[in-house]
Amino acid sequence: MDFLGDLINNRIFMASVSGWFVAQILKTIIHMWFNRKFVAERLVGSGGMPSSHSSTVCALATAAGLEYGGGSFQFAMAAIFAIVVMYDAMGVRRETGIQAKVLNEMMELFTKMGKEMSVEDKLKEFVGHTPLQVLMGAFLGILIAVLMYL
Repeated sequence: MDFLGDLINNRIFMASVSGWFVAQILKTIIHMWFNRKFVAERLVGSGGMPSSHSSTVCALATAAGLEYGGGSFQFAMAAIFAIVVMYDAMGVRRETGIQAKVLNEMMELFTKMGKEMSVEDKLKEFVGHTPLQVLMGAFLGILIAVLMYL
């Protein structure tokens, strides 16, 4: 039971988890607002506004910086990790989502033309993030970590 207690009292861990949780809740609410329907997948899915990946890693880096200082090994590792994750969210993962959208449209067109398609499910289009989604996730994560350290 010591491990669980230590984990719950670990402000860096809790800031990171809170960053992810708050971003996922906001993402679900924003998606529901614009699409006028609740989609449960948004509670755990990737893509969308704000980026929960960015929120999580920025909360991690901010909390590590606040806990150990800007010159620490812990902050350096967390900051580089955050940069890599956010770069990937805007790059490869975003392109994957764009390609999935195009392929889904092609499959729909082929189906309308009477062609048999072996793919049963649509490809996932919410995979990456726009720069704005990443930026908002980063701000959210930083804010959450700072609030946890007040």
